[in-house]
Amino acid sequence: MEKNTVNVGIGFATGRKSFRQVARTYAENWYESGLADNKKISLNLFVAYDLNYKNTRPNDFTCLDARITDMLDYPFFIGDALMKKEAATLVSTGVINRYEAELLFGDGYAKKRNAIMYFAIKNHMDYLLFIDDDEYPLASIKTPGGIVWKGQHVLETHLRCIKNADITHGYHCGYVSPIPQLHFNDTLTESDFKLFIETISNDIINWDSLREKMRDGGVTYANEAVLNSKEPTEVMEEGGAKFISGSNLLIRLDTDKDIYPFFNPPGARGEDTFLGTCLSDLKVLKVPSYTFHDGFLSYPHLLYGTLPNKLKPVFHGDGEVDERFYKACVGWVRYKPLLLYITNRADYARNIAVMKKSLAGVLPKLCKYFGRNEFSSLLSELDRYSADVEAHYKMFEMTKAAWTKVLDYRRSQPDGCYRDVRAD
Repeated sequence: MEKNTVNVGIGFATGRKSFRQVARTYAENWYESGLADNKKISLNLFVAYDLNYKNTRPNDFTCLDARITDMLDYPFFIGDALMKKEAATLVSTGVINRYEAELLFGDGYAKKRNAIMYFAIKNHMDYLLFIDDDEYPLASIKTPGGIVWKGQHVLETHLRCIKNADITHGYHCGYVSPIPQLHFNDTLTESDFKLFIETISNDIINWDSLREKMRDGGVTYANEAVLNSKEPTEVMEEGGAKFISGSNLLIRLDTDKDIYPFFNPPGARGEDTFLGTCLSDLKVLKVPSYTFHDGFLSYPHLLYGTLPNKLKPVFHGDGEVDERFYKACVGWVRYKPLLLYITNRADYARNIAVMKKSLAGVLPKLCKYFGRNEFSSLLSELDRYSADVEAHYKMFEMTKAAWTKVLDYRRSQPDGCYRDVRAD
């Protein structure tokens, strides 16, 4: 690649066959925005795929449409075998040990993101955009006459705004929240549910905004003021973190500053939240570009240009909806102890005690309301993850230290790139 070219990586951590159509949609978006024909920009795709998630094969991810491959300087596919081979090389050369390799590149969503970032750095990307396989370059706007849809130049907006920043992230609309529309009653009052959400969620959750989303049937609509804006806003530290999103996220890689890995406690999520706790010395901007989150994969036809005039509400009582909400609650409970420990250690014991008391009071009501005794397990999950918080914190610190070793090693290497399009 020419030295005066800006090398841009686009990263997907995916396990769904539908990824290919999502990638095709973004490719058309890059053609339409002019990025594909810009000789000063090299577009490179990095796909870390999971064959176990939906019982898929490598070809489900590597056989891309010609409209995509024609525009790319390079597509890179990262399966388990390739990542294990690369990790073994890092271990054999003494860069990291086996445990550190597992922390960075083992199983799990955060570690697939790290694999993408590693190969993007190894292949000399200047920037890396993370996109989720269920988010589309569209904004849905609520109007009295129905929904108005507006296409979004996601990558173009990020590249325009990151010139004086280290990280940029955008907005999300659609089915962003896993919380369904509820009809409160004597079994579960609004005050009960407010207490529950504020107990298990992180500091970025605002009950008033959540209540508005619930009243809209669980749908988040785009803000027209944001859509009409050209300027980003700086993300300030709040509660010990700069909260970012894990997709619609651009990370600057052509820097001597620290770049941090993704991490979550075992079996939990929150990798974007924990990355946010590392960003106090970095400039983070929120850019005026939306992606539409198709959280239940109910609108794949959006990728083919069929735009509905209204979006289906998400009601409690649907098995899939309730299961998604329950799993989200488990994820929140599992990662909140470590978040509290990192951001407010002085009050950690008191905050955990308050959480346990609140959950003990409200969980029986949730079990009865949803008709699912599984919600009672959230208290034992909190007990387990709060008891292990020091071990999880040690893992977090070791992950960051191991990543620094890998970065130092990669930065010390000559400019020759390792390129391999084979998939395992």
